[in-house]
Amino acid sequence: MKRKTEKEKMSECHLCLLGLIALSSLLTGTSGVNDAHVFISSGENVRLPCNNALHDCTSTTWNYNRFRNSGTVELIAGGKKKNTERQERLSLGSKCSLNVNNISKEDYGFYSCRQLVNDKQQEPDAHVHLHVLHVSQTEISAGLSVTLFCQLYSYPRVSCEDLIRSERIELFWVNQAGVKLMTDSRYQISSSSDHCLITLNITLLNEDHNREWRCNVTQRDQVKASITYTVKSSEAEVRRTAGLLFRGITHLYIVHGFIALISFPVSQTESLFSLDCVSHLSCSDGDYCRVCSVCCSYCDSSSDHLCKKSWEEGLAASRGNRD
Repeated sequence: MKRKTEKEKMSECHLCLLGLIALSSLLTGTSGVNDAHVFISSGENVRLPCNNALHDCTSTTWNYNRFRNSGTVELIAGGKKKNTERQERLSLGSKCSLNVNNISKEDYGFYSCRQLVNDKQQEPDAHVHLHVLHVSQTEISAGLSVTLFCQLYSYPRVSCEDLIRSERIELFWVNQAGVKLMTDSRYQISSSSDHCLITLNITLLNEDHNREWRCNVTQRDQVKASITYTVKSSEAEVRRTAGLLFRGITHLYIVHGFIALISFPVSQTESLFSLDCVSHLSCSDGDYCRVCSVCCSYCDSSSDHLCKKSWEEGLAASRGNRD
């Protein structure tokens, strides 16, 4: 068997080194010192740095790609906004940075800042990978449980699993005290490394009114973005909507704008329908509706302010309003 010469060995080593560099570049999603990773939560404002800016921004062009093979969208050209669907949310900031207001999950992707003078590129592009943390709408069951879905949307140059490994990205839920949640009898946590998704199912308790749960994303153990969900119980909302709902509701849970209607025994509800009624000697049944200015035994606090003399009559009216 012929032994390899030193020159052949050096050549093979050089090829291996190039392969490792290429692999490292693929896994990290970076290609140079001008690359940046920016993490933001949906609904917030973000500033994307332009690390190759010249003395003014008249030479600055910002381009955007959402997917690897998608067409490039020109957002800024010659320092001026282009006519795109996002133009109202875009502006140039200091050092030609790109400001994006009211971030949505559709804004994630690959941004590049380019400097052109007389149509000639002056510097290598400055790349920004924008990662958007988003919590989707919740599913609320009749058994007093709520499910929260937290996902990190990233430019799909590499898989989420590779991003987690190379950039040391981690998604996790914490409680109001900042303690990391683990699966137990109250919390059920599952995750998918394919989609950078972590799911939290919570069994709600009475004391969970105004309680917060927060989803964090960290890069190399540093928190980069977080988004909070608050569960609220509002008796005022129950009072306003009770006349249009069904018999047996005592709690209205509002989770980040989504309403959960939780059923309880009827015996706990009757007092809710008389929150606008007070005792009055002139009323034979002892109740006087402050809204309707009449005596009643059942006070409907709906928008129609209908006062009924019996529960059954009031329930029928509320059903009619719903229809």
